[in-house]
Amino acid sequence: MKVQKFSIADAVMERSPGQEADVFAGNLLDERHGGPVTIGYGRYGPNQSLSETMAVHDVMVVLEGELSVSTDDATLTARPGEIVYMPRGEAVTLRSHAEGAVTAYVTYPHWRQPEG
Repeated sequence: MKVQKFSIADAVMERSPGQEADVFAGNLLDERHGGPVTIGYGRYGPNQSLSETMAVHDVMVVLEGELSVSTDDATLTARPGEIVYMPRGEAVTLRSHAEGAVTAYVTYPHWRQPEG
């Protein structure tokens, strides 16, 4: 694998699997490229909510807007430049605020199952 650089313009945004919310993910590097992690961008429309149990370790950097992450224990709100870590097995609810949000993410291992 060679050093690579990506921008959000490189991402093909797809609705997150199994949900109907205005929440999209665009992988830029994943299992198809042979690397150990998945990296990409996320886009959340205004006032959206997505609940899931984390299947992977997920590190998310908020680039625009605000995003709240709730667990049974607490709720935190991340703003541009802040990083959220969500460990595998944690049940979370992600909520965007009135302006929506744009994030960059890294997951380990890959969050999507290989095609085949």
